Amino acid sequence: MEKFGKSQPVKRVEDVRFLTGQGRYVDDIAPGDALQAFVFRSPVSHATITRLDVDAAREADGVHLVITADDLAAAGITKGLVATVLTNRDGSRAAAPRRPILAEGRLRFVGEPIAVIIAETATQARDAAELIELDYDDLPAKLDLVAGGEALHDEAPENRAFDWSKGDEAACDAAFATAARVVRLQVDDNRIIVNSMEPRGCYAEWQDGRLHLAVNGQGVWVIKRHLSEILGLAPDQVRVTNPDVGGGFGMKSMSYPESFAVAHAARVLDRPVRWMSERTEAMLSDNAGRDLVHDVALAFDADNKILAYRVDTRCNLGAYNSQFGQPIQTDLFSKVLMGVYDVQTTYLHVEGYYTNTTQVDAYRGAGRPEAIYVLERAMDMAARELGVDGWDLRRRNFIPVERFPYVSATGETYDVGDFARVLAHAERTADRAGFAARKAASAARGKLRGMGLCYYIESILGDPSEGAKVEFAADDQGRMTATIYVGTQSNGQGHETVYAQFLSDQTGIPADLIRVVQGDSDLIAQGGGTGGSRSVTTQANATLAMVDVMMAGFRPYLADKMGVEPDAITFDDERFRAPGSNLTPTVLEVAEMAAADGRADLLVHEARATLPGRSYPNGAHVAEVEIDPDTGVVRVDRYSVVDDFGNLINPVLAEGQVHGGVAQGIGQALTEHVVYDADGQLLTATFMDYAMPRADDLPMFTFETEPVPSTANPMGMKGCGEAGTVGAMAATANAVLDALWDRGIRRADMPFTPHRVWMMLNDHLEAAE
Repeated sequence: MEKFGKSQPVKRVEDVRFLTGQGRYVDDIAPGDALQAFVFRSPVSHATITRLDVDAAREADGVHLVITADDLAAAGITKGLVATVLTNRDGSRAAAPRRPILAEGRLRFVGEPIAVIIAETATQARDAAELIELDYDDLPAKLDLVAGGEALHDEAPENRAFDWSKGDEAACDAAFATAARVVRLQVDDNRIIVNSMEPRGCYAEWQDGRLHLAVNGQGVWVIKRHLSEILGLAPDQVRVTNPDVGGGFGMKSMSYPESFAVAHAARVLDRPVRWMSERTEAMLSDNAGRDLVHDVALAFDADNKILAYRVDTRCNLGAYNSQFGQPIQTDLFSKVLMGVYDVQTTYLHVEGYYTNTTQVDAYRGAGRPEAIYVLERAMDMAARELGVDGWDLRRRNFIPVERFPYVSATGETYDVGDFARVLAHAERTADRAGFAARKAASAARGKLRGMGLCYYIESILGDPSEGAKVEFAADDQGRMTATIYVGTQSNGQGHETVYAQFLSDQTGIPADLIRVVQGDSDLIAQGGGTGGSRSVTTQANATLAMVDVMMAGFRPYLADKMGVEPDAITFDDERFRAPGSNLTPTVLEVAEMAAADGRADLLVHEARATLPGRSYPNGAHVAEVEIDPDTGVVRVDRYSVVDDFGNLINPVLAEGQVHGGVAQGIGQALTEHVVYDADGQLLTATFMDYAMPRADDLPMFTFETEPVPSTANPMGMKGCGEAGTVGAMAATANAVLDALWDRGIRRADMPFTPHRVWMMLNDHLEAAE
């Protein structure tokens, strides 16, 4: 039996359903008699509540219930939202202030939920919210990433949530002291708003004493556990489902206050209750991404080999610890701290700060794009200051092929890699040799042209174990079919196609006779959800284990049918065969025989499997930009990617993931600009003010692969879901700085909006005069 997919570029089967409006999203499937919820949110970023009067709202037309923090407490719901907390570098525990479901006495960011109104219609709920009387005493807004200011929480009097480090600071300092050259710079990584196509939403209903929550998340098991803990329910009293989900990007992987409030309301009223976010509401309340500042230093010897690397980071957590906010820019960042370079002396120091802004958590890549961005900006600047070619500087410092498996400075075991081969492929694909002529042609038109390189590596995260179950049954046409139950959750990645295709590759079952079931905690007892680019590698590994269980069950049964010993039976990816037997059944034919014989035990097969190690996708992104110095407009003219994803199940799906990731990385680099005013009001809270990347902002991408199969899983795969974003930010930013360098500009930070770039050029001109 083959141990990896056949790499056929099969079109996504779910796309017809989505493109013809047949997708079933959470707002499509809510019960028709469901009541509507509206969330009354804080209008200010920092204040003490002096009065909250909801009596008039409770009496408004159509209103069934208004919930405040006091109501939750009276119902015995006193636990706050769950958050992962670090250990500081001095061994103490990082700050863990309570994050209430609804505001308790104090407001800490614009958009913080204060009350939830449940009414017959959304309009009635919204109108009732207008009747709520909220009085408050303003407090100063904390927005900067330095210790001090009005404390948001007693647990963090200086607003510093944690002070964390990894690595040997003394060894790093010693290496810098003896270095031939040291390159230092500051790098800003701007905040983004995720803006999934489908905003967050959910509905809750109680059935026979059990809670059912349907939520457009990235898995069902984490929120199931949190609902049980916070609402005081036994685990078997909670069912969570994920329907079709219109994008997640990490932002939908964690629990939010609305799910608990809606579930509580449904229990109190014994009626289904639904809630769907509006776009501005989402911009105010969804977890944001990135938002950190780095001071970076690289130490080199006389031959331009890197001796040591140090990063000192200040990151914005927002008003509270979100579910994964503390680990993102610390432990997850450290996974690829030194990237693809052969350096063992490193030190990462991170301080996290509370501010009066929305929480910051995982966004596509979750720590790894941030780490690669700062490293590759530093490598680009180092090449300029050392007076050497940036591509050659990277080659000189790559981990050599013969050093694999390689344990990185932060403890990651890179199993395989051939970075020089991938980079050589990228150099050809990007036509680096022709860049000088293109640059001259741009100059002749009065334009500035730059080329930027990023060589990234990503560490696949999340639970390395996953389960798979297959169930055979006849459909309504009498055909035997297979249903595969998976523990991951699609947010638009094409799981229905890729999992059916992989099972078809391993068993010969036609893909159109395979149904993929996901996102139901009653049907799938355990799963890791989707995040960290884990889905295909972990799920395919579990499917292989399940197929082995299936084959072990089928062979003794077939031995009686075929008149041979079980170990004489082979399977050639389509049929079972044995010497001396004319019986050559397919897997579905064996299932049909078992059903006819009443062998129900042969119609269900399941297994769990754990990956022996993580995989490390890597590759080179090359961006080429052209800048109009009169307007500051940056246009990405060419973009090439050469990735090492190991073996691919479906190259078309992998390319689609890269395209989406690159678009998000370019969006952060060029257009997406989050702006708060001095009072903590979000000024970019609509698409009129927040510029998402559009089709005309992007060129046609060139995507090619240079596979070095992973040894960390039997399929030889490497995850690809977040790789596009990991490489795109630095490639684009380095290209912009390359274009501006000839004008004397030595520092340029994202986002490279027309106004910011125009100001850089004109400020430099004024300084020169």
